[in-house]
Amino acid sequence: MIREEEVYKIGKLGKTHGVKGEISFLFDDDVFDRVEADYLILMVDGILVPFFIEEYRFKSDSNAILKFEDIDTQERACGLTGCDVYFPRDLADSDEDTMSWAEIVGFEIIDANTSKSAGRIASVDDTTINILFELEDGRLIPASEELITDVDKDNRTITIDIPDGLLEL
Repeated sequence: MIREEEVYKIGKLGKTHGVKGEISFLFDDDVFDRVEADYLILMVDGILVPFFIEEYRFKSDSNAILKFEDIDTQERACGLTGCDVYFPRDLADSDEDTMSWAEIVGFEIIDANTSKSAGRIASVDDTTINILFELEDGRLIPASEELITDVDKDNRTITIDIPDGLLEL
């Protein structure tokens, strides 16, 4: 059984494409192409299920057309529409210096000043030049390289020198 801490979300399946089981894949991280993955993991009815990739082609920098093995009709592909797509952390090609924003969702933020947890990363807002970690409780922490003192991929923690008073806002 695949556990959520073993994977990270890289995108979502969109509409079907054609009648032979192809489906649109909107992704935030192209790790599946960089490491030539054999499968992706889909969240189907609350369960993480591996689906083997038959083929794919890119439509843009954030959209691809996927064809999974044994998904041969538009109807079967339609059943996957809207599924979140995950990638196994142990197959990712990154290290502490090259992790994608998608890969750090779920990491614990540790305040370098107190060594205490500030919370878990729910999402990363990279829509502006000032990238922010949004914690599960809604608080925002700057993701500035100058403030990050340590990234521990194995323990899924990021230690940040959080400016005084920021956590009280």
